[in-house]
Amino acid sequence: MTVTADDLDTALSSLVAALGPATDADWSVRAGPLEWDCWHTAEHIGDTMLSYAAQLVARPDGRYVRFLATADRDASAGEVLEFAETGGRILALVVRGTPAGARAFHPTGRADPEGFAAMGCAEALLHGEDIAHGLGTALDPPRPLCARVLARLFPDVAAELSDVDPWAALRWCAGRIELPGRPRRECWQWRGAPIGG
Repeated sequence: MTVTADDLDTALSSLVAALGPATDADWSVRAGPLEWDCWHTAEHIGDTMLSYAAQLVARPDGRYVRFLATADRDASAGEVLEFAETGGRILALVVRGTPAGARAFHPTGRADPEGFAAMGCAEALLHGEDIAHGLGTALDPPRPLCARVLARLFPDVAAELSDVDPWAALRWCAGRIELPGRPRRECWQWRGAPIGG
């Protein structure tokens, strides 16, 4: 099950569809279980997406490219959501233009373009749901997308979760919810490196 730049575009479209109608709400409220508020969580999405793109472009050894992308302090909720989406669309373009065999640093293993696409999907979906939760709405991504991201980033548990709704399974893997018979995960980490190297 491969995760592609098209999947990242789909995840970003889900993010915007869920949060766009809520840009008139108060984005200074806490984003679900996070310490950040909704505005700063959206900013984090944009920064992370641009950071992943930079990794694939520069491919430094053993570290991130040294920069931090931030939204303007006076950016509205709609503008910071635009920043998050823009960062993700740039990552999708970079994934499309990077050879499949390329590898770049990530703390969870040297990731290939598919790995960065999957991590970008997870950032958009999971943090998008955090924001949605804070704003009293919900994000409802396509389940086949969630299943592919789950299989790529959490291969150690994906098979045993095959009978669980893929969106719920992905949120459980990332410590967002509990599942029947499965307490909420306190410690978790996805796999950035390709399966098998």
